[in-house]
Amino acid sequence: MPDLPHLASRVFGTPLLIARAKLEVILGVLAPRLAGGSLEAIEPEADPAPLTSITVEKIAVVSVIGTLVSRSGYLDAASGLQAYGDIADAIAAAMADVSVRGVILDVDSPGGEVGGLFDLVEQINAIRSASAKPLWAVANEGALSAAYAIASSADRLYVTRTGEVGSIGVVAVHVDESGADVKAGLAWTFVFAGDRKVDGNAHEPLSERARATIQADVDRLYAEFCALVAANRGLSLDAVRRTDAAIYRGTLAVRAGLADRLGTLDLAIAEMAAELDRATSARALINPTMKRSLSMATNETEQIQDQPREPQQPIDPAQPAAEVPPDPAPAQVAAEPASDSGAAERLRAEFAEVAAVATQAARLGVTVDAADALKKGIAPDALRRSVLDTLAARAEATTVIAAAPSTPVAGDSPIVRRARERAAAARA
Repeated sequence: MPDLPHLASRVFGTPLLIARAKLEVILGVLAPRLAGGSLEAIEPEADPAPLTSITVEKIAVVSVIGTLVSRSGYLDAASGLQAYGDIADAIAAAMADVSVRGVILDVDSPGGEVGGLFDLVEQINAIRSASAKPLWAVANEGALSAAYAIASSADRLYVTRTGEVGSIGVVAVHVDESGADVKAGLAWTFVFAGDRKVDGNAHEPLSERARATIQADVDRLYAEFCALVAANRGLSLDAVRRTDAAIYRGTLAVRAGLADRLGTLDLAIAEMAAELDRATSARALINPTMKRSLSMATNETEQIQDQPREPQQPIDPAQPAAEVPPDPAPAQVAAEPASDSGAAERLRAEFAEVAAVATQAARLGVTVDAADALKKGIAPDALRRSVLDTLAARAEATTVIAAAPSTPVAGDSPIVRRARERAAAARA
């Protein structure tokens, strides 16, 4: 049975990043029992579901579901709680798995505790920056308050048609049990040192000083929360504050800039897999040709270097010796380059590489002016990255149609099974 005083201490008198509706549910359960009632026992699950599942497309789906807390302890998943540390570990493990191509956060949470949240988001951003793998998120069906802070750290955020995002705000609750104490015949006396030691306790009305202290803490956390969202989503701080902790559903979330596009988890998986496939194909087309071009340039250089020199005329002792020009002055020797063959080789190799990138880019539908690139001194690596960025941007602007694999795979997640069933129905 959950420890009621411990659970209450995590809700009352401490700032929370949680949606109002969920907070009211928690208060409705706890408040009547604080006068002597008890919570019903919750039987823990024998084998709780893992946080991470990997689809047949090699996309890792990390679940962020339920009320979020700094530590779950014995109040584990059976109580509907998920710890920030577990989320961080799951994301890090998925990014480090060589078989995983990308990670998607499946978010359905009203938020939760403040403690540990900002550290988690900072850790997610560091993991994402250190990895070449994409990190996306889906509000499925809710990414609110603390859960939205987590979802906002993704490279791309989807929201389902009826999904909710937002609730960018902070709340703290104080419960005054003094009236219930009187009815129960209880009188509390605090013996303490330190003038503020018992400020905000539940057995007397909240004092103005205690209220001001809690309000200052809430305001500071709210400013930090808004700054975090603004940085993650590329929004202005004023734009985030103007949401006034409102909740946005579906298309309204996209219009407000709190989500990138409308879509389900299945669609996000399909689009990520398709974009990764296209990026792999583009790199495979460009790189081999560049290698061949570099090899050709090297061979040409070697052929030039291996050409025989003009034979020197034999010296006839009977002929007068030719006049030998005087040695140039030391200053002239220093001013003239010893040899420009190395520079010529580098220019030849660079031209071949730029030409190869331009040729392959044309095959992929991207126009590259090789002469202009050389004139502007654009390096081949920079040109290649520009082509790949153009392809990626084009892919994001194009609707992706992907059918789920038809071959059954043991241990598939429900998401993959649903995708396969829809694909089979469409073919029928």
